[in-house]
Amino acid sequence: MEKVLKGITWGHSRGLTPLLAAAQRYSELHPGITIHWEKRTLQQFADYPIEKLTETYDLLIIDHPWVGTAASLGCVLPLEEHLPAVYLKEQAESSIGYSHHSYEYGGHQWALAIDAATPSASCRVDLLDQAGLRIPETWEEVLHVAQMGKLAVPAIPIDLLMNFYMFCIAAGSRPFLSEEEVIDEVTGCAALETMRELYSLIDEKFFRANPIAVAEYMTTTDDYWYCPFAYGYSNYSRDGYARRRLTYADLVRMGAKGRLRSTIGGTGLAVSSFSKHPDVAVDFAAWVVSPGMQSTFYVEHGGQPGHRSAWVNDRANRLTNNFFYTLLPTMERGYMRPRYDGYLYFQDHAGDPLQEFLMGKREMGNVLEKMNELYRESRAKNPINVLV
Repeated sequence: MEKVLKGITWGHSRGLTPLLAAAQRYSELHPGITIHWEKRTLQQFADYPIEKLTETYDLLIIDHPWVGTAASLGCVLPLEEHLPAVYLKEQAESSIGYSHHSYEYGGHQWALAIDAATPSASCRVDLLDQAGLRIPETWEEVLHVAQMGKLAVPAIPIDLLMNFYMFCIAAGSRPFLSEEEVIDEVTGCAALETMRELYSLIDEKFFRANPIAVAEYMTTTDDYWYCPFAYGYSNYSRDGYARRRLTYADLVRMGAKGRLRSTIGGTGLAVSSFSKHPDVAVDFAAWVVSPGMQSTFYVEHGGQPGHRSAWVNDRANRLTNNFFYTLLPTMERGYMRPRYDGYLYFQDHAGDPLQEFLMGKREMGNVLEKMNELYRESRAKNPINVLV
């Protein structure tokens, strides 16, 4: 009897195309098994609880901040109970920064890092060259490009929140070290001032733009030369994917503080506890996240692998004009968000006051008050959890 499995991922070439190709190849290698992949938008990922999807789908692409919820509900399989210890050890040792470890929570491995990303810089080198400019290396150079009206940057609430974490670290302290406040007032105000300095110079349309929209603006028009930080997409660094190719670069330096540390993203591949074919689902997950697949087939079909073997692979880098070599240091410095059960409530709402402030609709002090209120509410949903 044929075994049919369903998977759910996000609707971009980076998230969908390599999984469609992998499912086809897996079926060829395992006659009688079919895996159908469906997609949903990034907004649908934010709006619809992943735990509900586990009732319908065998395989799920997830974001790591969700693993606290997974641990609480048990709706996806703890993979260390289904995969050899030697396999998971190799995955851990081959992690890009915190990518693999971000799916480990409460002593269990809830997903495998199939994709790795963090905000990084991107530019149109051809346009910078024409203007006699280099790729910015300092914060002052970023502001100069912004003042020229040639800077693009995502400024929807979720991206602003991720960048707020980055600027808090740059100002001297990591967020979420306290159980009562997201960040101390001095550090938080310093981060907000830095953000206002930049976002006051951008076109208002970017307050409706996510990283994909920014990449499209930069590749389909010649209006923007540089983006200082947006989640990187190796697709846009490949010849033929877009009208013009993007060149990716590390984040800039801020004075004596060194280079910025951005907030890692990426995705993990999890297996539903409700799957009727858990053995097949786990086998597919382990196969597609293996070093052999990640460094060849997966990246060749538009993926952005989570395994180190792909990031240091010469062929993968030739294909992407050195995207992986260039951004490996950026990934290794990346900051990992909290993952406690309840954090997603904070993440879903805390970017709104940030955006209102940067658009001149809210006072600075009120931003931190509101964020701290949301933080305490998110922790109250599960007060037994420690900060992780």
